[in-house]
Amino acid sequence: MGYFDAASSAPLHPVARQALLASFDEGWADPARLYREGRRARMLLDAAREAAAEAVGCRADELVFTSSGSRAVHTGVAGALAGRRRVGRHLIVSAVEHSSVLHSAEAHEAGGGSVTQVPVDRGGAVDPVAYGAALRADTALACLQSANHEVGTEQPVGAVAEVCREAGVPLLVDAAQSLGWGPVDGGWSLLTASAHKWGGPSGVGLLVVRKGVRFAAQGPVDERESGRAPGFENIPAIVAAAASLRAVRAEAAEEAVRLRELTDRIRARVPRLVSDVEVVGDPVRRLPGVVTFSCLYVDGEALLHELDREGFSVSSGSSCTSSTLTPSHVLRAMGVLSEGNVRVSLPLGTAEEDVERFLAVLPGAVSAVREKLGAPVASEVVREEDVLVVDSLGKRCPIPVIELAKVIGDVPVGGLVRVLSDDEAARLDIPAWCHMRGQEYVGAETAEKGTAYVVRRVS
Repeated sequence: MGYFDAASSAPLHPVARQALLASFDEGWADPARLYREGRRARMLLDAAREAAAEAVGCRADELVFTSSGSRAVHTGVAGALAGRRRVGRHLIVSAVEHSSVLHSAEAHEAGGGSVTQVPVDRGGAVDPVAYGAALRADTALACLQSANHEVGTEQPVGAVAEVCREAGVPLLVDAAQSLGWGPVDGGWSLLTASAHKWGGPSGVGLLVVRKGVRFAAQGPVDERESGRAPGFENIPAIVAAAASLRAVRAEAAEEAVRLRELTDRIRARVPRLVSDVEVVGDPVRRLPGVVTFSCLYVDGEALLHELDREGFSVSSGSSCTSSTLTPSHVLRAMGVLSEGNVRVSLPLGTAEEDVERFLAVLPGAVSAVREKLGAPVASEVVREEDVLVVDSLGKRCPIPVIELAKVIGDVPVGGLVRVLSDDEAARLDIPAWCHMRGQEYVGAETAEKGTAYVVRRVS
């Protein structure tokens, strides 16, 4: 099996499939009714809630089921902010949060609130001190993911939760990527997760609000799920989600060791098999099954298609694989290369031979894409005094980077190259190329058209 995109959605766990099918016969009735069928449905729902709460490490009456992980985030953020409106309207998020958190932040800001984004280091981790510095007297809520969805870096949730606790500010943790591996440590106040990330069915999210946390659900409410998730509960899917969470937890310790060895193998061997590669994310504090790397002079979408033809399904944070045509906000915040980005996220049970086969076909796939991009339309190269100018206007990355690489040797050591580009990805990829190749990135300048990226040759 060459499905290597479990961080997007894990294959349905066998236990989830069994529980789902069994619950169709017993869990179809309204759990709010007192007749026999309703009581049976209520028993299934209560048992699922108890099992999920045990896995999270919370009380059953603190946990509600939502229609998705994103819905859990939106409900949690909005409810916590509304509950603490008297304190203020300041929200803190990290720069690498999932888009559901950032969209909630955008909505809050559009409604008159204020938002502070905490930066991350080159490995993708926040500094708890930076969270402490961002706290204000009017801070109503702070948000932090337990682990990053694109590069796998685990965040120091416990330390950030302690900083927030001392300031009296609740912390919402997006645990979508990590909950299948174990409970989230630390004194967090709210937690969200999504069942399809650990092998449960899609359409089930978890929202946990600790007792004592001020919370005011927004929008129309009803009597279901403590008024925090209106609508008829999808009991078969909820039962399957709870059953699969318990099942993957039982396998987690042993499987984490095995998958970590496989991802360590990828991290170590990809730079040896493929030239001009940057492996990104924290090398130690990371999820067991996730490894991400970026290849210079490669179009990410083309590389994904090459790998798909070889039978491998992977993901990418490259700008060319998204509808926005801008680099991944995670890679941008980390300051790493975005072009030719590949995220490998191994599902439970991934075979060693599948990883070996991936490593065998990757060099050829990268070479094929580089060959296609190796002869772009010649750039207009001119000299302005002692500066070599490369006109890459109208060309998408990685073409501007390829053209920079071709001419850097034409200037003397200490000389400058000025790359003109109107592709937003160049703002990230040219500095990342300089970091990888030991050249000096001088900075960006406003040009008549696009932006001029100035590079000094060091070696």
